[in-house]
Amino acid sequence: MSEKRLKVTQIKSKFGRLESHRQCLAGLGIRRMHHTVTVADTPSIRGMIAKVSYLLKIEEV
Repeated sequence: MSEKRLKVTQIKSKFGRLESHRQCLAGLGIRRMHHTVTVADTPSIRGMIAKVSYLLKIEEV
C-alpha cells in the first residue's frame, strides 16, 4: 500500500511573516507564490502545515 500524499500550494505571501513560518515553507519545499509541491502525509509534515495553514491550500492526492 502506498503512503498518503498531500498537495500543498502557497496562496499568500511569505513576506512580513515570522521567520519560523518562513522556515516551515522552506521545509515543505515551497519556493514562491502559487508553487505547488506534493509531500508525504506524516506527523512532522502535518505540524509544519498546521503552523502556516493560513498561507496554504491543502488537497489530498
